[in-house]
Amino acid sequence: MTTAVEHYDRFLAEHYTWMLGGDMPALAAAQRAYLAGLGVGDDPAGPLAVDLGCGPGHSSLALAGLGFDPVLAVDLSRPLLDEVAAHAVGVPAVEPVHADLRAVLRDRVGPGGAGVVVCLGDTLTHLPTRGDVAALLGGIRAALAPGGLAVLAYRDLTEPLTGTERFLPVRATEDRIMTCFLEYPEDYDDYTVVVHDLLHTRGGPADGWTLRKSSYRKLRISHAWVLGQCRAAGLRVTEERVGPGGMRTVVLRHATGSWGR
Repeated sequence: MTTAVEHYDRFLAEHYTWMLGGDMPALAAAQRAYLAGLGVGDDPAGPLAVDLGCGPGHSSLALAGLGFDPVLAVDLSRPLLDEVAAHAVGVPAVEPVHADLRAVLRDRVGPGGAGVVVCLGDTLTHLPTRGDVAALLGGIRAALAPGGLAVLAYRDLTEPLTGTERFLPVRATEDRIMTCFLEYPEDYDDYTVVVHDLLHTRGGPADGWTLRKSSYRKLRISHAWVLGQCRAAGLRVTEERVGPGGMRTVVLRHATGSWGR
C-alpha cells in the first residue's frame, strides 16, 4: 500500500491532466468560470490566493485569471508542481510551492494574509487523519482576511458502495482507459477506503494493452461532519453544491468578517 504522495508521484501524476480532459487552457477557463460563479473574485478581501492540493494547476491558473496575485500553488507531488510551472510560463502570479498542506498556511501566509483559499479535487480526503482535516480548516480560518472566502470540494465516501457499483470509470480514449475500484476493508472500520486505480495503455491500434495498477487509502469524511468542523473553526457556510461523481463543493466565509450575502 502506497501513500497518497507516492501514488501520485509514481503512478497518477503523469496522467492527471489527461484524466481531467487533457486540454489545460480549456480546463483553466472552465475552472475560472466555475469559481467566478461561486463568488471568487467578487470584492476580494486581499490579493493573495492559495490553492491547496493544486494538482496540475488548472485552479491556480483560474485564480490568476480572476485577478489574484500572487497565487500559491501548493502540492507535495513534485511531478505535478513541475507541470504547474510549465503551464504557468507567462503567468508570473502563479508560484508553485512544494509544501505540506498542514503547514503552508502558517509558514507562508500567516494570520489574515489570504483573500481566498481553495482546497479542491478531493484533497481533504488525502490527509492522514480526520484530526488533520479539522486542523487544516482551523488553519484556513486563521489565514483568511476578514471577509475572506474559502472553497472546498470533496467526496463523502462514508456510505460503502457494493458489488459492481465499486467500479468507477474515470476516462477512456483510444490509447488509455482509467478505472477506479473502491474497497472498504474491515481493518480500518469506517475510517478509510482503499482506492485501486487501474490504467490500461497501448502504443497504437495494433498494439496490445498493458495494465498498470496502484492503491492507496483515502479518508472517509461525511459531509455533515465537514460542515460541523467548518462552523467550529469559525467558517460560515454560504453555499453548497453537488457535482458529477458526488463531488461536494462548499463555499465559506471568514465568520467574523463582513460580506454582502
